[in-house]
Amino acid sequence: MPASKQIGIFSDNIKGKLVLVCYPMISVVLGTRPEIIKMSPIIRACREQGLAYEILHTGQHYLCHGPDLFEQLDLPLPVHNLDAGSGTQGAQTAAILAGVEKVFLRQPPGIVLVQGDTNTVLAGALAAAKLHIPVGHVEAGLRSFDRSMPEEINRVIADHIADQLYAPTPVSCRNLLREGIARERIILTGNTVVDAVLQNIRIARSKVHPLDDLGLEPQGYFLATAHRPRTVDDPVRLGKILEGLRMVSTGFGLPVVFPMHPRTRKMIREFSLSTAGLR
Repeated sequence: MPASKQIGIFSDNIKGKLVLVCYPMISVVLGTRPEIIKMSPIIRACREQGLAYEILHTGQHYLCHGPDLFEQLDLPLPVHNLDAGSGTQGAQTAAILAGVEKVFLRQPPGIVLVQGDTNTVLAGALAAAKLHIPVGHVEAGLRSFDRSMPEEINRVIADHIADQLYAPTPVSCRNLLREGIARERIILTGNTVVDAVLQNIRIARSKVHPLDDLGLEPQGYFLATAHRPRTVDDPVRLGKILEGLRMVSTGFGLPVVFPMHPRTRKMIREFSLSTAGLR
């Protein structure tokens, strides 16, 4: 395709700069906290380079429906909010698919960008593909090779739907080539999470002071989290994780800070597990 009709994401993690060449209108489809964070460098690049874009928020993560996270990251608010909410894999994916399709039918973008492996990614890519709108998949080619994970199904299907695949590593590129995806559709970009760390840490340091708030010293603590269903929905596995974290804290004589995902908090309570020894 000529440059005016394609999108390329070129990530320079050393200089902290993203350069985009793109369609007249970019629709950034996201719906979870990680997607907002990982797409933040691309949104900023669009804004800084004066490109036409809009954010479509599916509301897959109900706790980031509001403006808080966007404002904390100095990002523009979404133009569209679907409030899809939670549900079974099929129900949630269907709700997002129907909502995204409605938006695209009313105002078709030039290209749709999705990131990662969520139900938002699957539904957003599928809605665009069925309407013959080009799809770009950020963080393409990652594989766990475990089809029991819904995320693995989502990322594989999104990769095979996408017109352009932005692979973060050479390994990701090889995964895509092994699956028969044409080389010309694959672009090695680096991982936007690196750009997100470099950019967002500057914002964080100017706005919040968590170490002071928690009475912690730099490099004097461990940080841990867990949220995937197969990790936290099993009482034995989750219990062993909590016990392992206590052993780490005791063994090193340092506190373990454990910001709990809502799902994890719910399961810990449901299983009557102890968080003693953790913060």
